This record gives sequence, structure tokens and C-alpha cells, in this order.
Amino acid sequence: MDKDRVEGKVKDVAGRVERQVGEWTGDSEKQAHGAAKQAEGKVQNTWGTVKDAAKSAAKENRDAHAEADEAEERKTRSERKAG
Repeated sequence: MDKDRVEGKVKDVAGRVERQVGEWTGDSEKQAHGAAKQAEGKVQNTWGTVKDAAKSAAKENRDAHAEADEAEERKTRSERKAG
């Protein structure tokens, strides 16, 4: 899991708590700051998810190419033996 996902989730939760405290106390500044922090956390979490997906896709691509290369090598060796 990407560190941005973890940090984003922490900011999201902290912002949610701060926003709620602002609502309970009538502090609109704290409420707005909490909402902004929560939004920042959601964006960072999403960015981490995108990075994880890209890393996973790149790994799958590398694995697929490695398998194709191995199959080609086996075919070449087989043809040399037969030839």
C-alpha cells in the first residue's frame, strides 16, 4: 500500500473530527479548516490508489513480457534440437 493512501486516510479522519468539533462548538473557522483537511486527505488517498494501480499494471506487464520471452526461448531451443 502506498504511503500516500495511509497519510491521506489519516488526514481525512483528522479533518472529519476537526470539522465535527467545529460543528459542535459553533466554530465555523474550525469547521472550514476541518473540511479542507478532509478534502486534502481524500485527494491524497486517491493519488495513492492511482499510484498503486499503476505499479500493479507495470508489474503485470513486466511479468507478461517475461513469460513471453521464456516461451520464445523454449521454442528456439526446441527448434535447435529438432533441426
